[in-house]
Amino acid sequence: MSKVRIKIQSIDIDKLNELIETIKHIASEAGTPISGPIPLPTKRLKVTSRKSPCGNGTATFDRFEMRIHKRIVDLVANDKVLHSIMRLSIPRTVNIKIEVID
Repeated sequence: MSKVRIKIQSIDIDKLNELIETIKHIASEAGTPISGPIPLPTKRLKVTSRKSPCGNGTATFDRFEMRIHKRIVDLVANDKVLHSIMRLSIPRTVNIKIEVID
């Protein structure tokens, strides 16, 4: 049987976990086996800037960081489960990618 790999990434960990719990609930209701969520390393994007608007003055800096959290979920390809997953409302901060693996 072919499998489906769902890659999910988001900057908001709470919405990411909510979406994964929903996918797990849908799969368990249909009785399809699920493996995951497998956490991938978190990407950290860092930006450092001067606090002073003109660039002069004391050497004080602001440090900003954005974290991108990633998860992978593997499912057995089932039309009913995939149809209900594709109909989910996905928040703007969450990116989802669905692939079919042989």
